[in-house]
Amino acid sequence: MNTKTNANGNLFVISAPSGAGKTTLCTRLLEYYPDILYSISYTTRSPRPNETNGEDYHFITKEAFLEKQDRGCWAEWARVHDHYYGTSAELLSGSLTKGHDVLMDIDVQGAVQIRDRFPEAVTVFIMPPSMQVLQQRLGRRGTDSQAVIDKRLRNAVREMEQKDLYRHVIVNDNLETAINELIAIMNSYRKR
Repeated sequence: MNTKTNANGNLFVISAPSGAGKTTLCTRLLEYYPDILYSISYTTRSPRPNETNGEDYHFITKEAFLEKQDRGCWAEWARVHDHYYGTSAELLSGSLTKGHDVLMDIDVQGAVQIRDRFPEAVTVFIMPPSMQVLQQRLGRRGTDSQAVIDKRLRNAVREMEQKDLYRHVIVNDNLETAINELIAIMNSYRKR
C-alpha cells in the first residue's frame, strides 16, 4: 500500500471499449487502494439489473443532464450508445485540490475533454486482446441484443484507434497481469 506525498491529488483516467474489462479493473483498483476516490459518473441510461444508483452511476433524466450541461456543471460529458454520461466538475476539482487521488472510468470522448482540462491527468487505455475476444465478452454479459453488441463492436474499433492519445496502454488478456500492470503504473505516480 502506498501513501500519497504530493499536495494535490492525482487524477487517474481509465478508458476502454465496452467489454474490455474496465469496470472490473477499476473495482480491483479500489480494493487495492481504499484511499482513492472513485468518480461516479452521471448517466441518462437505465440501470442494469445489478447496478445501484449512487454507487455505479448517478441515474438522471436526459432533461436534467442537459440542464446541468447548459450551466457548465460537467468536467467532461459525452453521448455514447445513445445515452449521455458526465462527470461533476465541482466534485472533481474539489477532491483534487484537497489532495485526494481520484479514479475515473470514462469513455474516449470524455478522456479527451479531461486531458484538455487536467493536462496532468494519468490516462490509461485498456485494450481487449482481440476483437473476437471482445465480441465473446459482450455476448457473455447477456444484457444486450445482438444489434447493441454490433454497435458496441463498431464503436470499439473507433475507440481503439485513439489509444495513442493515452499515456499508457494495457492489453487485458489476463486479469491478474492487467491489474498488476495498472497498479505498477499508479504506484509510479502516487510516489511522486
